[in-house]
Amino acid sequence: MKINKKFNFSIAVDGGSASGKTFGSKIISKEFNFKLLSSGKLYRYLAYQIIKNRFKYNKNYIRKLSKNISTSQLNSSRLYSVNVTKLASIIAKKKYVRSYLKKFQLDFIKNNAKVIVEGRDIASKIMPSADLKIFFKCSQKEKAMRRYLELKKINKKIELEDVKKALKLRDFNDKNRKQSPLLFVRGAVLVDTTNLTKKQVKVKLIKLVKKEIRLKKKKYGNL
Repeated sequence: MKINKKFNFSIAVDGGSASGKTFGSKIISKEFNFKLLSSGKLYRYLAYQIIKNRFKYNKNYIRKLSKNISTSQLNSSRLYSVNVTKLASIIAKKKYVRSYLKKFQLDFIKNNAKVIVEGRDIASKIMPSADLKIFFKCSQKEKAMRRYLELKKINKKIELEDVKKALKLRDFNDKNRKQSPLLFVRGAVLVDTTNLTKKQVKVKLIKLVKKEIRLKKKKYGNL
């Protein structure tokens, strides 16, 4: 689907761990040529650096790290270890951490006309005025198997039970933290990927995005 370069369109994607939101966001980004930011990688990056450098994190250290993040640093498979996942969940509860990383996200959105950002507080805190809001969900059993198969490629010794526990803890923390909890906001489109194949997810999302783009063009013109 061709979109005028001057046409602005924003998509906020939320959902729990391994719910399909990252896969779905990549599909949309590739199909419609949208710039993509997976906000969870920002927290994982900070967690990875803390573990790697054996720092006891504090505001000054986090602020310094946050100011020196580039999108190229967010693609390492090392950001998905069980230990990084656990620490990312912990630091994500900190108000000052979310504040520093929010600036990075807002700058990314501001600098791109067609943008999709995925995470856990995107529609509620980062992009409340997004043109399209999508919320992904998936059963715990299916999520654990998906993440297990992903991590198995990196660490052959990883156990499914450890992955299950890590995901369950992450989802609990995300939904119950005081700072920017995972929420299904009014107006968001629910996408349950539990029983969907990758092809079915792709077809569903492309259809959804095309529909919303057409509606905006009809309402405001080819902005």
